[in-house]
Amino acid sequence: MATAGRRPGPTRTKDAITAAARAQFAERGYTATTLRSVARAAGVHPALIHHHFGSKEQLYNAALSLPVDPIEVVTRLTQVPREEFPEQLVRHFIATWRDPQAGPILHALLRRAISEPDQTALLRSHAETVLVPRIAAALGIPEINAAAAFAQLIGLTIADTLIRIGPLTRATEDQLVALIAPVISRCLAIS
Repeated sequence: MATAGRRPGPTRTKDAITAAARAQFAERGYTATTLRSVARAAGVHPALIHHHFGSKEQLYNAALSLPVDPIEVVTRLTQVPREEFPEQLVRHFIATWRDPQAGPILHALLRRAISEPDQTALLRSHAETVLVPRIAAALGIPEINAAAAFAQLIGLTIADTLIRIGPLTRATEDQLVALIAPVISRCLAIS
């Protein structure tokens, strides 16, 4: 007589869930992807997603393999006074991308997103369905403004941490914030 429970040996359940989530978030975006649809695609019961990941946001972060929780960061930053938001956003972005632990992981993810179409779709989906709408809604601005700010930050990141353009890499965080925060303020229509 067989016993109930998990089969002996290594399990691939978490990997199957992550792969299914990555594919669905890339194809459908954050909002349209449901835990049930991910579970169905992975061939598991939805309760296993909660067991392994806890929530949709945590599953999303695992699918992206991000070392930081962008939803938590955006939520926290949109709580600061509106006029401080651009500077705080730039400061957080620079500090995270230059961080000795988080930075290399983010650099690898960005390199992969630039070179692999499925990863490009996942990053685009992340920007279009999570970051841009949340920032735009929190600030009461059009999404194009938030998207332009995001583009400026990605451009800075590529030039500073991937291409490593000398004057940028030698600049302090405060110097970069002083240069870029006004640009982000203008993009976000904050004066």
